Amino acid sequence: MRHAELGALDDKPGSLLPREAIISLVVFAILWETLSRLSPALGIPAFAVPSFVRIGESLAKVTLIDTAVTLARVLGALAVSFALGVAGAVLMYVSRPFERYSKPLMRLVMAVPVVSWILFGILWFKWVEFRICFVLMVVCAPVFVVDILDAMRGVPRELRQMTRSFRPTRAQFFIKLMLPAALPGILTSWKINLSLAIRVVTIAELVGAVTGVGHQLSVAQELFSVSDVFAWTLVLVALLFALEGFVNWLEHRMLRWRT
Repeated sequence: MRHAELGALDDKPGSLLPREAIISLVVFAILWETLSRLSPALGIPAFAVPSFVRIGESLAKVTLIDTAVTLARVLGALAVSFALGVAGAVLMYVSRPFERYSKPLMRLVMAVPVVSWILFGILWFKWVEFRICFVLMVVCAPVFVVDILDAMRGVPRELRQMTRSFRPTRAQFFIKLMLPAALPGILTSWKINLSLAIRVVTIAELVGAVTGVGHQLSVAQELFSVSDVFAWTLVLVALLFALEGFVNWLEHRMLRWRT
């Protein structure tokens, strides 16, 4: 019973950083700071391992507009990808022929490297924002489709038969049963795609954008500023943690019946 209570406490949305994570981060910070001070004696250039003082100075120069632009790109593209994912999963669930014909194409899309999609976007589209949105959608939408379809397939047959006994319309069947029952899988898919989208948008912005975190990383690379790269990387990590924390909060609120 005691172990169950401790597990329940760890699952609360407030416990974002358990003790072990804090200790690991503190140890990493100590090792990094030590290495930055010993780097001249080890023959490592001072700029290669900046101290946390220099990293803090770079963080102070972080522009909120670039952070907001990257966040807007991620959320906008994920919203469109989610809508496409739900539509595609429902169509595959309803129509077996559609699933048999579309799944090989979807696997082909998922097998193409992200760099290739970025190059296609640059060659096909003139507008930078559409390029980035295209790359994010083509990478994230198939993940939504696969996860949501699997979640709907996992709905117990007894529930489906009971719901059909009330003669619902097709829309009511999905709105009242299938999508709510698939909610745990949908939230898990959001967590996966948030991490994926943060990484993909950075690469896309590195290539063609003049705003955003990826563009600032490109500028820092051209200036050989490791502290700036570190600072913008911390911004990306903070964005990801904040977004995942929000999804975890939603999961806790919407799936309280599981606890």
